[in-house]
Amino acid sequence: MSRVEGGQPPVPLAGIAHEADGTTVRLRPVTEADLSIFRRFLTEPGLIGLDWAGFRDAGAPARRFAADGWLGADDGRLIVEVDPEAAATGFVSYRAGRYGGQAGYWEIGVALLPQWRGRGIGWRAQALICDYLFAHSPAQRVQAGTHPENIAEQRSLEKAGFQLEGVVRACEFRAGQWHDGHLYSRLRDDPSPWDRP
Repeated sequence: MSRVEGGQPPVPLAGIAHEADGTTVRLRPVTEADLSIFRRFLTEPGLIGLDWAGFRDAGAPARRFAADGWLGADDGRLIVEVDPEAAATGFVSYRAGRYGGQAGYWEIGVALLPQWRGRGIGWRAQALICDYLFAHSPAQRVQAGTHPENIAEQRSLEKAGFQLEGVVRACEFRAGQWHDGHLYSRLRDDPSPWDRP
């Protein structure tokens, strides 16, 4: 919620925050203090789970932040914050893609620090980034990929309103071999996860 000038009531902002059971999950822009989270995911083996792709340049997040604050037109990141702790728990990412002609879409991902996983934060963050992208771009489709063995992320995507489309064969090279992936999508006119009981 955001308070507008003149003391008017708060205005809901699509894809920014969701409150349930006394906990608010919020997406916000990256600050310089958040860069340590990005550096950890690049330099701590196993912290990001199956997505570990070897050591990466720990200075890259700061260079990107200096360039555009991680708010690019075609890709970017937002911090996932949880209240009442006001804790930065990880981030969501988005990247533009195109299947052909004017059929643009967004691909999203989420990375949470281990102590915040399994608390219902990830699915809410993914639902929020979908709402945000649908509110601020004309895209009809948001998609996300995950590993066949990552059952927790598959459930998280389903809670966030995504549907399994199928298996993408040999789409990822990790741990010395090629692996299949699962592709999920949520369309603009799919039922909202917030409308479920």
